[in-house]
Amino acid sequence: MIKKKFLDEHFLLNTATAQRLYHDFAKEMPVIDYHCHLPPAQIAGDINFENITQAWLYGDHYKWRAMRTNGVHESYCTGDKKDWEKFEKWAATVPYTLRNPLYHWTHLELQRYFDIGEVLNPSSARRIYNTASEKLQDPSYSVRNLLRKMNVALVCTTDDPADNLEYHIQMKQEGFEIPILPAFRPDAAMNADNPVVYNNYLDRLEQAANVSISSYGDLLKALKSRHDFFAQHGCSVSDHGIEEIYAEEFTAAEIEQAFSKVRSGKQLDLTELRKFKSAMLLQLAEWDWERGWVQQYHLGALRNNNSRMMKLLGPDTGWDSIGDFSQARALAKFLDKLDKQDKLTKTIIYNLNPADNEVLATMAGNFNDGSIAGKVQFGAAWWFLDQKDGMLRQMDALSNMSLLSRFVGMLTDSRSFLSFPRHEYFRRLLCDLFGAEIEKGEMPDDIEWVGKVIQDISFHNARQYFNWQYLEKGVEARLRV
Repeated sequence: MIKKKFLDEHFLLNTATAQRLYHDFAKEMPVIDYHCHLPPAQIAGDINFENITQAWLYGDHYKWRAMRTNGVHESYCTGDKKDWEKFEKWAATVPYTLRNPLYHWTHLELQRYFDIGEVLNPSSARRIYNTASEKLQDPSYSVRNLLRKMNVALVCTTDDPADNLEYHIQMKQEGFEIPILPAFRPDAAMNADNPVVYNNYLDRLEQAANVSISSYGDLLKALKSRHDFFAQHGCSVSDHGIEEIYAEEFTAAEIEQAFSKVRSGKQLDLTELRKFKSAMLLQLAEWDWERGWVQQYHLGALRNNNSRMMKLLGPDTGWDSIGDFSQARALAKFLDKLDKQDKLTKTIIYNLNPADNEVLATMAGNFNDGSIAGKVQFGAAWWFLDQKDGMLRQMDALSNMSLLSRFVGMLTDSRSFLSFPRHEYFRRLLCDLFGAEIEKGEMPDDIEWVGKVIQDISFHNARQYFNWQYLEKGVEARLRV
């Protein structure tokens, strides 16, 4: 067996057919990133990062978890150490990330953005830091130009109903050629677990909606006004990050009583909470159907497990894990309630527990009614699963239980402007999967048709599924295949 060079042009492409599929069909397709956490303010301001630490390590809990596991003190992760010192600790950690996806991502990003082919380690750290940081300070490396460099055609951010969307509005008024669209993420409006936190949020929502919220009806009125506001400013996607789907039976009186109880500062019991969240999910889904939006459900994260660090640093700082929630029965019940009223809109369901792959792949098939291709989707490998093994297992389950050819493809789910090579990573694995089976005689050697399927999964399926008219004006010139 011939030893291959690390991260060469045929990285992850183990057959000649896979190489042809990637280089001739997938490589140059534009990127639709329909779910991420990029800060709209930074795109609107078209900022330049001062150094690679700011672009790479600020807010990246993937790297923080690896550094902590490698024995790095918190002051170098989320703390007050200088940017170079933080980078130095990350460079010392990278050699220990072998076989972790961070090793591939780190070096793909160095290559694709900075043309740096050197392996990052303590001896190369200063050279790489200086070279990358100098480039990042150049106007050609502003955040908008980073998006252009990666051939990004559209981005969907993740936005709370109380957000005023000022930066999305600004970018649209400026005519920025890459649409930056909001996604409606109403998790905080559902999470009535902590009365103090919840009521503080409702006070913020009152101001945004200009509605006094003293009853459940008031809450719905406020949320509906924000749903409408988001739609007016280009939103056509909702997103829910929840442990599991809630599908309890409830009465209107029970939900009114539960809301009044939590609004008065009292703790809801588990039954009341589950019924309240069930009512909210159904109402939000019906609004999405009325608007023809795509709704997304990210299921299975067990969040904020380290209470000490949660208190010290807050959420989204790297203390979450895969949960083992039972998903199938409630998910079936929830989707069926919407479907039997003909109020089930296009839906993407993501799992964080790989044990749920086949569950979700088959669940989607229960509600694909032939109205459109892939109406209910088993979503891309997400969070802890968006790595080589996780992506392949997701694609295998989707292939075996449904139609991989109708899949809407990859997303970054990232807060980093340097994360877009994850789309390349996915496309390389996709091409290797098809290429290997062609060469084994398990698939016809019809390169043109297989190449079309590859392009559909990489770009066209998402383009058609989300029906974003924004893409029709300028994207044809960017389809360089």
